[in-house]
Amino acid sequence: MTRASITLPGTTVAIPPLGLGTWAWGDKSTWGMGGYDADLSERTIREAWDASLDAGVTFIDTAEVYGSGESERIIGRLLAEDRAANRGTTPILATKFLPTPWKLNVRSALLRSLRASVERLGVEKVHLYQIHGPISLRGHGALADARAAGHEAGLLDAVGVSNYSIQEMRAIDRELQSRGLRLATNQIEFSLLRRSPESSGLIAACHELGVVPLAYSPIGQGRLTGKYSAASPPPGKRGFSAHPMELVDAVVAELRRIGAQHDGRTPSQVALNWLIAKGAVPIPGAKNRKQAEENAGALGWSLTGAELAALDAAALEGTRSAGGSRYQLQNELSVGNLLQRDVLGLHWVTDVSPEWR
Repeated sequence: MTRASITLPGTTVAIPPLGLGTWAWGDKSTWGMGGYDADLSERTIREAWDASLDAGVTFIDTAEVYGSGESERIIGRLLAEDRAANRGTTPILATKFLPTPWKLNVRSALLRSLRASVERLGVEKVHLYQIHGPISLRGHGALADARAAGHEAGLLDAVGVSNYSIQEMRAIDRELQSRGLRLATNQIEFSLLRRSPESSGLIAACHELGVVPLAYSPIGQGRLTGKYSAASPPPGKRGFSAHPMELVDAVVAELRRIGAQHDGRTPSQVALNWLIAKGAVPIPGAKNRKQAEENAGALGWSLTGAELAALDAAALEGTRSAGGSRYQLQNELSVGNLLQRDVLGLHWVTDVSPEWR
């Protein structure tokens, strides 16, 4: 059976083994809200929210840049409505700070962003505050100082990172510990279509350090749901896990086979359960009640050892075009002149919108 909860290191904050990602909420370019997806609205988001909380999926992940802050604003409105209705469930909120290279006074920039996120969310503090990617020109010590200031101000409980390598994760953890904090999480792209975090040793390093791996795009931006195929690929700019669909179809076929042995679990439910078995907390998105309820169906049961081995064999390694920040930020953000790192060094990427210049 799946674990009941996971306590974030250095805190008393406990999260469920499955979360809810909200990148799509308020996002038009990738997920089509207000654009190609006419079925995605605040009404359907409210239904997804209710279904998730009712199922015990109370860990909510967002970011300051999702929909240029609209994701946080939507969550803030949902929370306000819940408070007015005296809803008893209190969600655990995680958001992220984007440390773009020109934010040289990273302490001031982080505190300003953190206060803006707290205001949009309509709360006094966030339970988990994450660095969105390792793209700052400042060192790990400066970033640790900034998070310590946010913690001292009572604006955050736990601190996390996203898209950090093993070396980067160890370095920031050392700096945080020297300031009396712990690195709680590392949010990474991890799925049956991108098994490389496990095969590279990153997941093992997380377990060694006591860091909780959060798995984003855990069903490959919808590719592992069985909804899409080589004949009918997913719409929009879904750049993660973009393998040829013929390869994805073979993975989905294995998910269907195994799901049939567990009371007809769907491919996505099996894929999420596989991640939970690896010690990760997947954070799939949900645009409506049906998707939220399907996500929650990954809880309350377990794959057998033989089934895990079969899925390990079917999984695809996945690829990354460069260093720790590129695939995340190019697909997830619209940011001007982002400093990217690759194996050759530093260079600038300018084919993005101007709002962050």
